[in-house]
Amino acid sequence: MNTMATPTATTTTVLDASGVTMRFGGLTAVRSVDLQVNSGEIVGLIGPNGAGKTTFFNCLTGLYVPTEGKVSYKGTVLPPKPHLVTQAGIARTFQNIRLFANMTVLENVLVGRHTRTKEGLFSALLRGPGFKKAEAASHARAMELLEFIGLAHKADHLSRNLPYGEQRKLEIARALASDPGLLLLDEPTAGMNPQETRAAEELIFAIRDQGIAVLVIEHDMRFIFNLCDRVACLVQGEKLVEGTPDVVQSDERVVAAYLGTPFEGAPGADEAAEVAAAEAHADAQSTTRTDRTEGDTQ
Repeated sequence: MNTMATPTATTTTVLDASGVTMRFGGLTAVRSVDLQVNSGEIVGLIGPNGAGKTTFFNCLTGLYVPTEGKVSYKGTVLPPKPHLVTQAGIARTFQNIRLFANMTVLENVLVGRHTRTKEGLFSALLRGPGFKKAEAASHARAMELLEFIGLAHKADHLSRNLPYGEQRKLEIARALASDPGLLLLDEPTAGMNPQETRAAEELIFAIRDQGIAVLVIEHDMRFIFNLCDRVACLVQGEKLVEGTPDVVQSDERVVAAYLGTPFEGAPGADEAAEVAAAEAHADAQSTTRTDRTEGDTQ
């Protein structure tokens, strides 16, 4: 049963992506995509492999600079820098888990907290009253988040020793540590068993109930249609359809795209494979840049 968001008079647009296009050389991976996410909403983004979903996510979070179009958060155009996007209020997880394996569960969440701390280098070196107060506040907030996701009792465990489903939850907690107004989840249930998937669904509902809007990419159709208030389907980098779960899952073009059945204007297998390869190559490059940036900020 989908616990739908209740519309209110105070609903505002949190994310507004307008005409977002991303080209890699002569290849267009995302073509003029418009998408809005409002406060109190969970919005899903679906599509077959090579549809441009992760590329679109990367455009939203500053990993890529869109070739055309703009991305706004609460009415302000976002700068094309991941750390500035995070500071603005957008946090994300990745398809491939990116935890710090040799850090504890608590330390991983504290890393996500750094964008909300204002203590500078000298304060940290001198460990004055300001630093100690900020450190205590960060620790308290991190423990709150671990309690929220059910991992407070494992705060001192190394993250690499957690079961897979708990690693996914920890990555979400680290993203929440930056106090976002919008959370982007890239395949949060990938590799999970049915029990873990159900737990992830309940966690996302709880996040939405705390006032955080959510945009999620997912291949598990049952999960996405049960979770989301609205769903958009990308095919060959273009938005094919957007609407309620009932509307989208009954659209013949969506069914055809997932079954591999050609329809008018559908891309061929070679085109889809080319987009998937370009997307994977660009994502690998962005992963290297992100890891280098994260290393510099610690």
